[in-house]
Amino acid sequence: MAVREAGRDAGSGVHGGGCACGDCPHGARAGHRRAVAEFLLKRDEFAAGQGLPAAVAHSVSASRQWVSEELTQSADVVAERGRAEGRAWLARLWLRTACTVWAAVVIMLLTQSLTAVGAGWTSARTAGLLAALITALALTAASWFHRSRGGVLAPVIGEDNRMSTSRTVAASWVLFVAYSVLVLAGRLAAASSAAERDALISGLDLARGAGVVTVLAVVCGIAVLVRRVVGLRIAGQRLQKVRAPRPRAADLLTDDAGRGTFADIQYVAISAVALLFAAVRLARRPDQLPDLPWGLATVVLISAATYLAGKYAEGGRPVILSVVRAREAGDLDAPIRTGDDIEIRGTGFVPPGAQSADRLSRMVVRIGAVNVHVPLVPVTGGFSNPTDQVLTVPVPADVEPGSVEVQVVTAAGVATNRCVVEVTD
Repeated sequence: MAVREAGRDAGSGVHGGGCACGDCPHGARAGHRRAVAEFLLKRDEFAAGQGLPAAVAHSVSASRQWVSEELTQSADVVAERGRAEGRAWLARLWLRTACTVWAAVVIMLLTQSLTAVGAGWTSARTAGLLAALITALALTAASWFHRSRGGVLAPVIGEDNRMSTSRTVAASWVLFVAYSVLVLAGRLAAASSAAERDALISGLDLARGAGVVTVLAVVCGIAVLVRRVVGLRIAGQRLQKVRAPRPRAADLLTDDAGRGTFADIQYVAISAVALLFAAVRLARRPDQLPDLPWGLATVVLISAATYLAGKYAEGGRPVILSVVRAREAGDLDAPIRTGDDIEIRGTGFVPPGAQSADRLSRMVVRIGAVNVHVPLVPVTGGFSNPTDQVLTVPVPADVEPGSVEVQVVTAAGVATNRCVVEVTD
């Protein structure tokens, strides 16, 4: 019956409101939301001790393993639905970005028309409008060719599928400078006298736009350097990165975990203020490159240096500090034996952005030659295991007694240091 109904839906080309496939944005969104709701319901039921089969209810370790496997399978479904929604969101983003660009052109036209009342329409207004049209056409074409990657936002989306702060700031300055040059080119084309043409050409002198040119060079260099720094730190296992489901505007101001970061916020804020000031200078003096004062340019350079320093300082390799036998209330003190739970204490076990269940389920602990997947232990609203500082795993029977090495492999694929423990018979 389900197959016949699916065939009828595919033949009609119509997706219902509960469609869970990735063929249409509405279906991908609905499927992801339903998968999330089912996962949360299942997690909270297991946290309350409900839904356990009788075959495993008598054993704490067996029930924990069964619950972890069930949650892992459900989390994989949620992750797959999330990826489908992310692809559908990116596919329709290009049209939104193109509409936003042309809306900005319309707003500029209305603003110039209103401000021209009384003052009259000038060649500078015409040049500004034509420059805006050329820029909008170029951005629209770029959106079309990159429509599967987010349209005009494709160049500022990083390899981790997040909005890159450094690329966004650099792209903003590049667009502004390109627009300024187009305005001067339009005025030069409309100039009738030789003196006016000479004045416009002299407006491109480095002495006039040294501040803007310096800021442009620095922010573009920062964008390239940050990509190199992040890549080297990931390769050297000094930085953990996990891929995001889809880019968000909040990525410009936050870290991978969604927490606001000072380095990013101050860089975006100061760059936005400087850009606004430069735009006002261009509107007042459309016959030259905006002469950004050296005081403001220095502030932007200091902000860029602070952002770069923050990129060098962020992250760190996960570290095991100690491994002890997990002890429940009323349990006797004893050495570590096969079948016991061990508690691994350290830091950096959960990378930023890897708090979702599908990421947590990918964590592995190497005990000797045996790879042990870290079990998911649900509690109301989240998980008590694993956490960023403590992991609890059982010692399997395949571990040979004696000195064995314990090592954690995080969801980002980064391995910790090795810690030696004694396992007895």
